[in-house]
Amino acid sequence: MAARMPRSKAQAGFSLLEILIALSLMGVAMGFVGSRVIDQLQRGKQQAARIQMSQFAELLKEYRRDCNNYPDSLDALVEKPTDGRLCKGRYQTGGYLDGKLPKDPWDNDYVYSAEGSKFNIYSLGRDGEEGGEGFDEDIYLDEDQAPNKKDE
Repeated sequence: MAARMPRSKAQAGFSLLEILIALSLMGVAMGFVGSRVIDQLQRGKQQAARIQMSQFAELLKEYRRDCNNYPDSLDALVEKPTDGRLCKGRYQTGGYLDGKLPKDPWDNDYVYSAEGSKFNIYSLGRDGEEGGEGFDEDIYLDEDQAPNKKDE
């Protein structure tokens, strides 16, 4: 029987099984960390939508002070309306919002409506469709405007 020779320092290392176990553990850890990062990203997008809608609300109030009514669409914040409910007062030169109307963090248009002295702005959330739960839930400027709140 041949004698087994001891490994020299140059031959020392990890076995294939040890490397596979280490890679598996790293994969599980990355999966856990990755899902947390994605959740934080989605929460950040929801918060960004709320902030952006709050800014729209302030601009809409300024528009109402100048024009005596709320516009038919958010586009009136960028360009003076030429049809529908017109600005009967002093429309700001250059509009109320520089550039073009921003979209929500998921690249969808915000939903806006105005009736009399009230307006409503909301985002359809990640899925871009009415309703939804979790990160797909619609995001309202004022939670009292949410349809399920009205029914209670």
